[in-house]
Amino acid sequence: MNSKQLAWKIRRHGIEMTHLSGGSHIGAILSVADIIAVLYSGVMDIDPRNPKKDDRDRFILSKGHAGASIYAALAENGFFEVEELKTHYQNGSRLSGHVSHHLPGVDFSTGSLGHGLSAGTGMAYAAKKDGKNHKVYVVLGDGECDEGSVWEAALFANHFRLNNLVAIVDHNHMQSLDFQENTLEIEDFGAKWKAFGWNVIEINGNNHEELHEAFEKAEEFSKEESHKPTVIIANTIKGCGVSFMQNDILWHYRFPHGGWEYEQAVTELHAQKPEGVEDPYTPNGIENPAQPTEQDDIGNDHTLSYTWNTSYPEKMRRVEAKPGSDEREHRV
Repeated sequence: MNSKQLAWKIRRHGIEMTHLSGGSHIGAILSVADIIAVLYSGVMDIDPRNPKKDDRDRFILSKGHAGASIYAALAENGFFEVEELKTHYQNGSRLSGHVSHHLPGVDFSTGSLGHGLSAGTGMAYAAKKDGKNHKVYVVLGDGECDEGSVWEAALFANHFRLNNLVAIVDHNHMQSLDFQENTLEIEDFGAKWKAFGWNVIEINGNNHEELHEAFEKAEEFSKEESHKPTVIIANTIKGCGVSFMQNDILWHYRFPHGGWEYEQAVTELHAQKPEGVEDPYTPNGIENPAQPTEQDDIGNDHTLSYTWNTSYPEKMRRVEAKPGSDEREHRV
C-alpha cells in the first residue's frame, strides 16, 4: 500500500471509528492523515512481526487526541487486526480515545499535550548514549507549541546534538475553539525553531510529494548538519478530505453523527478513493446519501472570533481552503 492509499484508509477508518464510538477530534485525525501515512509507508523502520525490536525507529504522536490515525495506520500495517478498529473508545477496548502504549507499535501513551517532544528527546538522547542508530519521530500539534515544555525540549535537543530526532508539526492553524493566531500568536514559526538551533523544513503537509521530499531532506540534514535536530513544519488543513469539516473548528471536538454528517463524509471520501483501495465498511459507497437541510448546522462559523478580540485586532485572521484545492487563503 502506498502513502496515498494508506492516507485514504486512515481517513475512512477515522470517520467510521469516531462515528461508531461517538469519539471526537475527527478534524485533527483528517489533518494529520497524510503525515502519518507517509511515515508508516516506508519512512520509518518498523516491523509488525517484531514490534519491540531494539533497532526500530521510535514514533510518538504528541497530539494524542488524533490517536485514531495511528490505530488505523498500525492495523493496516499488520500490527493487529483491522476488525479491532471498530472497538475504538468502547469499554474494555485497547483503543482508548488518546494513544495508548498497550497496543503493539505504540512507544508512548499521549494525550496530555506538550509532553511528546520531551519524551522523544529522551529517547533520542538515550540512543546517542547507547551508540544506537535508529531515529525518533515526533508529531506535534501547533496548538501544543504554546506550551513551554515544547521549547525546553527543543533547547535540550539542540544542546545535546540530537540529529537523530525529527519533529513534525501538524500546522493546521486551529486549536481548541479558534484559529491558532487568534488564540496565541506563534508566527514567525519557522524562525523560532531556527533560533532554537534546529534545521527547519516548511511544506504543504497534505501533499505527499512534499512530505516524501521533506523526510529525505531530513535524512540528508542528519548527515550534513550532524549536530542539529530537524523540524518539519507541515502546513495542513483541519478536517482535510471532507469539505464541510475543513477549517471549521466545530469538528475539533465533534464526531460524524448518523444521518447526513456520516453519509456525506463517506460519500465525499468515496469520490476521492485511490485505485486499488477497498472500503471495508461501505464497499460500494452509500446509495442516496442523506442531505443536510436548512435547519442543519453546516457552513456556519463556529470560532470564538466574533465574541472576543485580542489586544491586536488587526492581526485577527481567517485561514480558509480554496474550494477543490489544498492551497490556503489568508485574509485579515
